[in-house]
Amino acid sequence: MPIHTFIPPYILDRIIDRGSPYQRGCAQQTLHHVQSLLPNPGPPRPTAIAELGELRTPGHPQRRIHDAEQQMQLPGNLRRREGQPASGDAAVDEAYDALGATYTFFWQVFQRDSIDDLGMPLIGTVHYGQGYENAFWNGEQMVFGDGDGELFQRFTRSLDVVAHELTHGLIESEAGLVYFNQPGALNESVSDVFGVLTKQHALGQTAAEADWLVGAELLTDKVNGVALRSMANPGSAYDDPLLGRDPQPAHMRDFIETRDDNGGVHLNSGIPNRAFYLAAMALGGYAWEQAGRIWYATICDPQLPNDADFATFAGVTLNHAAQLFGRQSPQVQALYEAWTSVGVALR
Repeated sequence: MPIHTFIPPYILDRIIDRGSPYQRGCAQQTLHHVQSLLPNPGPPRPTAIAELGELRTPGHPQRRIHDAEQQMQLPGNLRRREGQPASGDAAVDEAYDALGATYTFFWQVFQRDSIDDLGMPLIGTVHYGQGYENAFWNGEQMVFGDGDGELFQRFTRSLDVVAHELTHGLIESEAGLVYFNQPGALNESVSDVFGVLTKQHALGQTAAEADWLVGAELLTDKVNGVALRSMANPGSAYDDPLLGRDPQPAHMRDFIETRDDNGGVHLNSGIPNRAFYLAAMALGGYAWEQAGRIWYATICDPQLPNDADFATFAGVTLNHAAQLFGRQSPQVQALYEAWTSVGVALR
């Protein structure tokens, strides 16, 4: 199974088929690189914790941002470390700020000390490759391309994309959801959930105030679209002559059976995404305080199988809603209605 990348292969394939020579070249390079990466890297590897020693204090991130200088060697030259002032390089400073905002969200809301809950340093590399159209988590660090500048802008622009990729590391350290078919779609969906929650937390937005878009800052004005995904209305994020139409389903009746994209992990994630959105909107207020707490407890539950399908995951969310808020609570009712609304049969 491939490493976790943000831009799914079906989008890169469309660009290769229909783009300009320059666009095709960037997409081909990105796709070939993604396909050459190692399989799913597994739980986060605390390689750099020992280097920091006693400097690490729970509640405070340890960030290091490197510059690959358009090469593909990691980590690249160190440009900014924890506590240093802004570098003046937009990508370096955006990565630094986004890693910090993600750490702050998980610490303040869930008292989680970094990805592994053991204070793992947050390391990022920017300016990766030439026209590289992706961002990914490799088990040790985040890596950001600059995009081709015509369809995609630099990937550090989007806080929810950064938080999405870091959440993959959290999932591997907890539930370890298999990255294929429904558990893989859940892996993608949970990463979207905590990506948008991180953004909402940073902006102080309620569920009603949020746009529920993933990757809204990535698309250039040449693309007819608002984002890569919409949690509120899966399938509506873009409709573009080159990229095609957002293919995400929002209901189980439209579930996509495919062996591409690891069994449609970036496609069918629209179904649990919509369920979370419906639950959060029904409960109101800040989404991380109720629905977010339930999803976090679920992904950290050792009883959640790593091959959980949508129905199994939904059942565990209901159990945690009952434990946190009571069996007759509005939270349990909201989750039941949300999962039912997207066609997930509760067991």
